[in-house]
Amino acid sequence: MNKTKSKIKLILLLAIVALFVSVVGTGQSISGAAMEIQTAQLSKEGKLCLACHQNLTPGIVEQWKSSAHFKAGTDCYSCHKANEGDPATFEHYGAKIAVIVTPNYCNRCHKTEVKEFEVSHHAKAASFIGSLDNVLGEVVEGGAAAINGCQQCHGSTVKYKGDGKFDASTWPNSGIGRVNPDGSRGSCAACHGRHSFSSAVARQPENCGKCHMGPDHPQIEIYNESKHGIQFRANIAKMNLEKKSWVVGKDYTAAPTCSSCHMSATTTQAVTHDVGSRISWTLRPVVSIKLENWEKRRAAMQEVCSSCHAAGWIDNFYTQYDNTVDLYNEKFAKPAKGIMEKLYADGKLTKTPFDDRIEWTYYELWHHQGRRARMGAAMMGPDYTQWHGFYEVAKSFYNEFLPEAEALEAGVTEKATSSDFHKWRKGFSPADLQQILNFYKERYKQ
Repeated sequence: MNKTKSKIKLILLLAIVALFVSVVGTGQSISGAAMEIQTAQLSKEGKLCLACHQNLTPGIVEQWKSSAHFKAGTDCYSCHKANEGDPATFEHYGAKIAVIVTPNYCNRCHKTEVKEFEVSHHAKAASFIGSLDNVLGEVVEGGAAAINGCQQCHGSTVKYKGDGKFDASTWPNSGIGRVNPDGSRGSCAACHGRHSFSSAVARQPENCGKCHMGPDHPQIEIYNESKHGIQFRANIAKMNLEKKSWVVGKDYTAAPTCSSCHMSATTTQAVTHDVGSRISWTLRPVVSIKLENWEKRRAAMQEVCSSCHAAGWIDNFYTQYDNTVDLYNEKFAKPAKGIMEKLYADGKLTKTPFDDRIEWTYYELWHHQGRRARMGAAMMGPDYTQWHGFYEVAKSFYNEFLPEAEALEAGVTEKATSSDFHKWRKGFSPADLQQILNFYKERYKQ
């Protein structure tokens, strides 16, 4: 009886093992068959590309095989087939191809996305060339610093030498505002990556952090500090980053990323590749200004916020944010700007940028410290608003900028610092000091 039971158990065990092997084998077979079907959909030229590149550049081929392009039958030649009139093309094994797949090429299939991108601030990013920033990089620091630094984010003007070769001072470059030889601007691969062209990659905050980081625009650091960034890291497995439909409040609810707020779809808004369409303030210049149609832009952003936050919370946040930007503008930015304009008008400074100490102080005041203060408030990063922001602004303004200006022209700061914002510098009266002391005693009493 026991032998019979043992035989039955052995037979069942063998059956289970055989079933497991069959299932695994079938899965592999289906996967292989699917690969063969997908490969069969490729063009003749695309198959020729694969015949060489799967050995020459296997990494690229494997990235492509995992992409939505591969699943749709879009091969190498589909993207690299030369457009009529593109000057940066060459003959390659009987096919005329373009090395750089520009937005004009992506436009073959992604017309809406390209159209939206063309009107975005990203597409204009290379226009910084010739600005004060670029003078600093190109002249004061040196050309190679700008090529490997500034231009890798903002974009270079790519120069083609012919026969598939490019000027090394302009290429390789994946800057978001790159000026391409065919006249188009931008690089879709800057966000989506070559050759996986992944939406999931574009949705990751680190993707934006390649450029939006550092002392003058630390968005990724601010995001990581914020509750949004903390929630994202803790719940990344719940974000459905690979899903085709990626609507906040529907496909994911754990946290927003940069893409969620600035680009991605909501239940009432479609995805957009115009990253500035939901921004109401511009925090880049010396003095922040509200953009054209700022009310419409803000309403679009607030609708994103409403996926997770109540109306009162959103309204109060924007009140705090506006008040912070206004404080920076009125207390520090406008007075400093006025002082610099008078120094130039009175001939106390030359027209050459960065040849006077105060020009460096002033530049960092608004370009570094002032941006951090404003951006920290915009993205709910309290440490960047305070210690990396307003503390640094106040320290530089009062202890460096004003004394340097007075040393150049006595009395030049008097009018600019005559408002109530600066009256504390005249000293506190005994009554004022007692009021402050009583306030904090009451706040921190045990």
